[in-house]
Amino acid sequence: MTIQEEDIPGHDAVIGVRELALGAAGASALRAAARIGVAEALGSRPRTAADLAGELGVDPEVLGRVLRALEQYGVFARTPEGYVHTPSSRLLREDDPRSLKFYVQWVTEPWTWELWPHLDAATRAGRGGFDERYGADFFTHLHRTWPESATVFDRAQTELSRLAADAVADALDLRGVGTLADVAGGRGYTLATLLERNPQLHGTLLDLPPVVAEADGRLRDGGPLASRARLVGGDCLEEIPVEADVYLFKNILEWADEKSVAALRNAARAGRGDSRFLVITNLIDGSPEIRFTTGTDLLFLLNSDGRKHTKETITKVVRDAGLRVVGMRPVNSYLHLLEAAP
Repeated sequence: MTIQEEDIPGHDAVIGVRELALGAAGASALRAAARIGVAEALGSRPRTAADLAGELGVDPEVLGRVLRALEQYGVFARTPEGYVHTPSSRLLREDDPRSLKFYVQWVTEPWTWELWPHLDAATRAGRGGFDERYGADFFTHLHRTWPESATVFDRAQTELSRLAADAVADALDLRGVGTLADVAGGRGYTLATLLERNPQLHGTLLDLPPVVAEADGRLRDGGPLASRARLVGGDCLEEIPVEADVYLFKNILEWADEKSVAALRNAARAGRGDSRFLVITNLIDGSPEIRFTTGTDLLFLLNSDGRKHTKETITKVVRDAGLRVVGMRPVNSYLHLLEAAP
């Protein structure tokens, strides 16, 4: 009797490890499809790889191989008439309301491929070592050396905010709150949503000057929320020059712990004795999206000595900043809300 390979004990484990080791191939194919614009070109009718390649100006044989690889992950599907969309492939369209086109590009940018091979060294050293390797902290180096990647980052953050903004607005009880500061709030999509949902609220968007300069149009002069919005360029790690009833830190306190502590301390100095401090983040413990969270945790280690928090580590950051935890609860399937006070 011939023993088939699949009958050998542990064969499923072999398959799993081989596929995991080649995980970069799937990520690279996803990036290629997003950057080439395959999802936009595909539209609503089946199209062959050769047809798509002709429109996109790429090699038809290689595009077919990329699509074949993505098909294995449920990104695009092949029919006798050609390739068609799946729910996953539609997320690569910029016009999809749940688009992840720029998030996909952000976590597969060229700098990420430079960093991943250093994870063993980081494991030995206990830190990512980005500053020593590149001579500057990650975001300084990003804006100086990879300015186009910084733009991708801002657009990716807007995508993620768009996905979570309604859930965040539902979770935050801002009745009676007059002023809110969105600290390191990117282009302000979340802040704009909160202002729309809370007509009594006035908000300040604080982020680096180049980021604030590209703020959500609803917040800028001439926008429908401009009269209740203030745009402040600055670095929350140095100072938060805003007094507010509520300080919001959404997916921000994920730097190295000492930086997260510094940002919270700066907010505490700027605030009053009755100010509230709201931290929204996706915690590792209790997260249904554990692969996403743990993967991001390792990437943050390598680029900024940062982390995705557990309940224990985020509580320590809050306490080290001189604040106390008032409560902690889920916002949606992957985000949690922590409230702190002086």
